[in-house]
Amino acid sequence: MKDLNIKPYHGTIPKVAFDATTGNCEISGESCPENILSFFDDLNNWLYEYIENIKGPISLTLKLSYFNTGSSRGIFRILTILKAYQDKGGMVDITWHYDEDDEDTLEEIHDHSSEANILILKVPY
Repeated sequence: MKDLNIKPYHGTIPKVAFDATTGNCEISGESCPENILSFFDDLNNWLYEYIENIKGPISLTLKLSYFNTGSSRGIFRILTILKAYQDKGGMVDITWHYDEDDEDTLEEIHDHSSEANILILKVPY
């Protein structure tokens, strides 16, 4: 299985680094891609393939300085995929770094964690 690496693009596409060997997955930067569905489908498909074939631990790290509503929905979908994997015995660890002055993002993290019923470690910076 190949790693998934996407280079950031002009404040619309975040950096994506999903490592098939370690299960470490990071999304960082700003996320407001024009084609949200296509962008997040690539990430979701990689996760499904990893879960099906590798069955190893997954550590998701989010370091987003900005994300739009569509990206928020895409992130939530990733969380539901990880929750389903966790419910089947998969090891999942999620860390979300956020600006300590950004109460909206903190609230969004709380909402996603609650709605997906998955633990998210919140790390202010």
